[in-house]
Amino acid sequence: MPRFLTLIRINEQELTTDTEFPPEFLQKMGAYMEEITKAGVMLDTAGLLRTPEGTRVNWSGGKISYTDGPFTETKEVVGGYSLIQCKDKAEALEWTKRFLEIHPAEWNVGAEVREIEEM
Repeated sequence: MPRFLTLIRINEQELTTDTEFPPEFLQKMGAYMEEITKAGVMLDTAGLLRTPEGTRVNWSGGKISYTDGPFTETKEVVGGYSLIQCKDKAEALEWTKRFLEIHPAEWNVGAEVREIEEM
């Protein structure tokens, strides 16, 4: 069965360090995580620390460079990920859609779903 990496994209400037998640959001997310895990779809998932804790590593012109966060020139960043195993891309997209719909309507959250190339 194919595996898919889902990259959750957020606008980090919209979130503050004291952002509280609504109780109904946490309840719905907990139920979703339980369902996707029991279905045998979820292989791994996590949120990522904010960009001030990150470092970008680039290779250009035969040299490595490092840029410590925050990455102010970037509006949208990867805020989390999931690794899921589904029968096909349509199923992966359905699980991702359900994940996004749990979030409050006023939030801006996106996802990029990419199938993992099996070697």
